[in-house]
Amino acid sequence: MFGAGWIHISTYNLMQVYGLENVEAIDHERPVVLVANHRSFFDMYVVSTTLFRRTKWRKQLFFPVRGRFYYQSIAGMFVNLIMGWWSMYPPFFVTGKNPVPEKRVFDKYSLRRLAQLCREGPGNVIGFHPEGTRNKNNDPYSYLRPQPGIGKLIKEANPQVVPVFIAGLGNDLLKQVLGNWFGGDKIRIHFGSRLDMSEFIAKKDHVRTYKEIGEFVMSKIAELGEQDRALHLNRD
Repeated sequence: MFGAGWIHISTYNLMQVYGLENVEAIDHERPVVLVANHRSFFDMYVVSTTLFRRTKWRKQLFFPVRGRFYYQSIAGMFVNLIMGWWSMYPPFFVTGKNPVPEKRVFDKYSLRRLAQLCREGPGNVIGFHPEGTRNKNNDPYSYLRPQPGIGKLIKEANPQVVPVFIAGLGNDLLKQVLGNWFGGDKIRIHFGSRLDMSEFIAKKDHVRTYKEIGEFVMSKIAELGEQDRALHLNRD
């Protein structure tokens, strides 16, 4: 409540939310994975605050992250606590060409845990960025190639999947907060309809299948982006 409260205070003048009825329509007794484009450090914080404040069903929020920042630095742990109450979980630590063996073992556990959260648990909401990293292109309607990890997760756990498009958020925290009162960019969040993944679930476990799933969910995010583009062109 604390994290959602101050994020709301910092963004409420800028927020424009579309398609929330699509999230309301899912089965709240099953986990749902929100697949979203990634342009700002604050993407999922704002999405989670929107769900927390505007929907009433019981939910638990989880956002897999790179553990090096959120679990191995004072600043990262502070952000994880104050903004998300440890919802930045599970952490993954392996980076670079020569990972520490212990961290590789822990990451295998994190992957199993993430799949479990996507498979079991009424009200579990898992936020995931198929692109894997932030897109730094200035064009809000550009996207990076999706990583096969999201495909593997969906194929293994078979959760409900809802696409989300986010635009208008920056990476400068102070500028973002001040913009709420001094005319910052509008923050637009579009929630799409639940995706039918049955075609892919029926296929064999294979890297090609994982890539197809990643490309499919990314195409649905892009469709929401085109809806946003059309709305803003009409307003301009």
